[in-house]
Amino acid sequence: MSLHPPAPARVVLLCGPSGSGKSLVAALSGLPVLRLDDFYKEGDDPTLPLVEESSDIDWDHPESWDAEVAVKAIAELCATGRTRVPVYDIAKSARTGEESLCIDRTPVFIAEGVFAAEIVEQCRELGVLADALCLTRGPLKTFRRRFVRDLREGRKSVPFLLRRGWRLMRAERSIVARQVALGAYGCDRDEALSRLTAAAAGRRGVALRA
Repeated sequence: MSLHPPAPARVVLLCGPSGSGKSLVAALSGLPVLRLDDFYKEGDDPTLPLVEESSDIDWDHPESWDAEVAVKAIAELCATGRTRVPVYDIAKSARTGEESLCIDRTPVFIAEGVFAAEIVEQCRELGVLADALCLTRGPLKTFRRRFVRDLREGRKSVPFLLRRGWRLMRAERSIVARQVALGAYGCDRDEALSRLTAAAAGRRGVALRA
């Protein structure tokens, strides 16, 4: 029996445009998942940004999200294997509760969300980063998948979803470019799953050099 405590866990940050398949890849990986979308600010927060020349809240702007609290949750998961996270209802734009997330002694877990690239450098500085991936699938495919999902889940009104979908489709290439510039590696689903397997096996150096 080993007397050494288990090594701290590390995180793979999984980002990409809304609708790019982050949740699917996270589920297929079999690794524990921290949903970064649960760290959105609430709809009555006065600091929420607005879409330019519009009264719509810009939920795709990093300032609509609480990066500080998200990083604290990641750091606690890495150090202790558990943390408390908010439960967020996107349709209501509100936190509806809180729950415990436990990853046991899993050496690697995923933190996935559209703003994951915003915290790549912070996680690297904390020494907890295993890899950072940005999913890409093409603007039109992403638009269709996002709209069908958001409509099915009743996330927002149809006019809002159409306005947002059109805006994001036109901006997708710049969104991906920004996330890659922040330190995420651009890849498709199959390559993402391959890198997740490498990270889980402890081959973090390979994953971060590419």
